[in-house]
Amino acid sequence: MRKTGQQKDTLMKVLKYIKPYGGLMALTILMALISVALTLYLPILTGRAVDMIDFPIVLSSGEALWSILKEMAVVILLTALAQWLMSLCTNKIVYNVIQDIRKKAFGKQQILPLKYMDGHSHGDIVSRVVADVDQFADGLLIGFTQLFTGVVTIVGTLGFMLSVNVGITLVVVVITPVSLLVASFIARKTFRMFQLQSETRGEQTALVNEMVGNQKVVHAFNREDETLEKFDEINGRLGKCSLRAIFFSSLTNPCTRFVNSLVYTGVGLTGAFAVLRGGLTVGQLTCFLSYANQYTKPFNEISGVITELQNALACAARIFELIEEQPQAADGEKVLTLDQVQGKVDLEHVAFSYVPDRKLIEDLNLHVKPGQRIAIVGPTGCGKTTIINLLMRFYDVDEGSIQVENTDIRHITRKSLRTSYGMVLQDTWLRQGTIRDNIIVGKPDATQEEIIEAAKKSHAHSFIRRLPQGYDTVIGEDGGSLSQGQKQLLCITRVMLSLPPMLILDEATSSIDTRTEIRIQKAFAAMMEGRTSFIVAHRLSTIQNADVILVMKDGHIIEQGNHQELLAKKGFYTELYNSQFVLA
Repeated sequence: MRKTGQQKDTLMKVLKYIKPYGGLMALTILMALISVALTLYLPILTGRAVDMIDFPIVLSSGEALWSILKEMAVVILLTALAQWLMSLCTNKIVYNVIQDIRKKAFGKQQILPLKYMDGHSHGDIVSRVVADVDQFADGLLIGFTQLFTGVVTIVGTLGFMLSVNVGITLVVVVITPVSLLVASFIARKTFRMFQLQSETRGEQTALVNEMVGNQKVVHAFNREDETLEKFDEINGRLGKCSLRAIFFSSLTNPCTRFVNSLVYTGVGLTGAFAVLRGGLTVGQLTCFLSYANQYTKPFNEISGVITELQNALACAARIFELIEEQPQAADGEKVLTLDQVQGKVDLEHVAFSYVPDRKLIEDLNLHVKPGQRIAIVGPTGCGKTTIINLLMRFYDVDEGSIQVENTDIRHITRKSLRTSYGMVLQDTWLRQGTIRDNIIVGKPDATQEEIIEAAKKSHAHSFIRRLPQGYDTVIGEDGGSLSQGQKQLLCITRVMLSLPPMLILDEATSSIDTRTEIRIQKAFAAMMEGRTSFIVAHRLSTIQNADVILVMKDGHIIEQGNHQELLAKKGFYTELYNSQFVLA
């Protein structure tokens, strides 16, 4: 029952996406009716032609036969035209629907909270938007092209057969439920199998995506064999569930063909006896046999369509699951837009954890004056990067509040809050495009002179100038062939160009050589002048000039002060500082 309800819900959602194309849908149905009507009219003309051949061929009958043949030619041409128009309409409907769904799914990704993105495999999300949508499109296209014509053909054929001979029609109707039972059995068996197939395919895509992006790590740690084993395991499961789905779906053709043979045999036998008794002409029997083929063929197609629809609905369910995920909370109606930011930041009794039963930050208090440089240090997992996530409102606090300029950031628009920060992270982010495109992300209207000046300050100008087309050099996704240090220099240049009132530097120089780092530290010092700055660092030598150093451990600030004050306390900070000089 639950599975049937799920399929029904998914189908209703699909129909909502089809609704805007009601005009095309009406035209499709009209073309289907015309196509079927003409297809069913053709056997009548064939029967008449056969009956005429029974008579001695005379001039008058020859002219009548020629007239029927011409009429048959016109009917065939009109049928082909109607089918072509129907195919054109169904393709347009399907691909418009798919375009809408894919656009909605991709748009939803842009507003999903980071909690969702962090908690789900990126490869699985990609599989839903790409592979599942393609599978859904194929099933929907087959459904439109064959389901409409199939149902109309069945109803129309019964009508025509009843008009010729009620008795033989009853023979056809009596055998029909066998096809319905076959279709129902296959539908029940295949939905969950195709659903499992989609889920496993998503798991496989996730693994491939992960391995392609981390191939260097795989080779560095000699994990090739383990990776292959894991892929083989997932691939084996995908093979098994695909085989089961295909096995049950492949029963469709032989089963429905068997039913077709029963119907055809029943019509042939009863029709032959009717001809012998004089109740039917040979032409009418020919017409009936043709109808018997046309009547049973849609059952074969519809059974196949049902199998494809099971796959399509299973894929659609996964897509709608993504589309219907709760987006991040929208900015309220009374939110403020930050302007004239001085850089005053206050954290009051902040508590936060990624997992409810595993506490991370508890009762965190911090008061930052405009223009202060706040360094955050501590062991791995103490909550340093989490504070950055909370300041940028990538996550909302569980308890307490974070205020900028005496306003809770939950009452500030996300756009104005995040525009007020400039971020340089340890992990670089570059997109496919020119060097210039990647630098002007935060300031799209920047002039060439401003771009070059920012690149000179970040010491990126020298390597950019050596590239084939300089600032117009096109780089691939994530920087292409640029070194990690060069990619980080571009990210630093990006912030140098926009110069927001507050800065976040999370291991910003981790991939840069020592000589360049010294130069960039000087550039950072000039950039941070008068700007509130949060600096996350593992190398304590880089934060000795910070106004306030926060020493974190297990989500708490356990020490606070400048470099000299903290060394004088001879506490945890002193241990961290001295550990830099201890040889293993």
